[in-house]
This record gives sequence, C-alpha cells and structure tokens, in this order.
Amino acid sequence: MHQSHPSRVTALGSRKEQNPISALTAYDYPTAKILDENGIDLILVGDSLGMVVLGHEDTTSVTIEMMTHHTSACRSAINHAALVADLPYKSYETPEQAVITSNSLVISGADGVKLEGGSEIIPQITAIRGAGIPVIGHIGFLPQSIKVEGNYKKKGKDSVEYSKILSDAMSLEKAGVSAVVLESIVSDLALEITTSLEIPTIGIGSGNDCDGQIRVIHDITGGFPWFTPPFAKPLCNIADEVSSAVQKYKESI
Repeated sequence: MHQSHPSRVTALGSRKEQNPISALTAYDYPTAKILDENGIDLILVGDSLGMVVLGHEDTTSVTIEMMTHHTSACRSAINHAALVADLPYKSYETPEQAVITSNSLVISGADGVKLEGGSEIIPQITAIRGAGIPVIGHIGFLPQSIKVEGNYKKKGKDSVEYSKILSDAMSLEKAGVSAVVLESIVSDLALEITTSLEIPTIGIGSGNDCDGQIRVIHDITGGFPWFTPPFAKPLCNIADEVSSAVQKYKESI
C-alpha cells in the first residue's frame, strides 16, 4: 500500500493566475525522483508509456496492470508533486468500471487520475469524484481515439468542433475536475477556454496561453530519438549521451 495525497491534485485548482503549472510524465523511480527534486508540480504516469517505454504504436494496448505497475514505481520517489495516473483505454467504459480502475491506481499510489473525453464521460467523472478521488480532464486531441481518428491532428479548426470542445471544457469544470489538459487544439480556443474557466488549463501543443504545460519526459530530454512531436522541443539529447557512453564502454573492455 502506497500513501496517496489527493489534496495535492485539488490544490492545483488554486493555481489559476499564479505561476504556470509545470507538468511532466514519469514512468520509473529515478525519473520521478529527479522531477520531484526539481520542483515539478504535477507528475503524470501517462499511458504514453505504451510508446516510449514499451515500444507500442499507440496507447490503446496499455492495460490497467501496466499503469499500476509504473505508478507504484514512481510513488516512493515523490515527496512534493501531485502524482496523477492515466486511466488507460477502455478502462472507464461505465461509471462502475471507472471507480474500480481509479481505485486500483490510488492503491498503487496515485493522488488522482486523468481520463480522456468531454460531456460523454461526465457520469464516470461524477462517480470517481464520489469515491473521493480527484480527477483531471483531457480534451482536444484524444490519443486513445487514434484508431478512430487515423492520425494526429490539430483540433478546433472549424466552428462546430471549436464549440464542442469549449462546451466540453465547461462541462468538465461543472463536474468538478481539478484541472483540464488541452491537447493539440488551436491556440485561440485554448486561450478562450483558459479565460472562461476557473480551474487551470494545462496545454500540450495548444499554444502558450494555458495555465501550465505538460510534456512527455522523453520529448524534452531527447530520450526517444525515433520520434519527436512538432510541439516538443528537446532541451538536451540523452540518446546521444547514452550512445557515447556505450561506445566508450565497448572501447574500454
């Protein structure tokens, strides 16, 4: 049993209008420890681990067992940050299932959960919050829908989609989420949502006007050199450093 701290997630709600919220993903103890020691506000055990840890094509094959395993790995490294875990694909089809899977993540050490979708998942959000678990929303481009979408694309370009995403943001706030991730939406829409909501917005590929930003740790460290999304600028190159160390080791034998 790992100690969860739900108040760390709900406290993010008071961060509106303050310093930007810094958020990064982690999937293991040393990474989570480094992020926590460097003052990252929100550490997400993302289902992105499907790609950057396990080598899958997308997030849809990630299971709740994988998520609990990696959440547990991160928990004991974190003393200050909010630790949030993704509910994986098809693990929150009903309110009842959503509570069961959310509880398993909390038992593994998560302070709260994140799930993808808008007004259609309000019953799930209500049930999870009713179980005393903080929730972070996620709208715009939804990686778990990649099989339906076919490819990654910017959202909110046409007026119907723009209005739907804005409406979803309002619905999520009304349902009591602590914050909402805005992924790959046009920057005008991200700005309108951010100014309309009382809860913080956390952007990824949605411009600079959100209340915070989140990135996959490998994208900012150059740790997954085979693919970098266009909105993520590598700030160092771990892959080159590791390659260099491997070459030096080989030569030293």
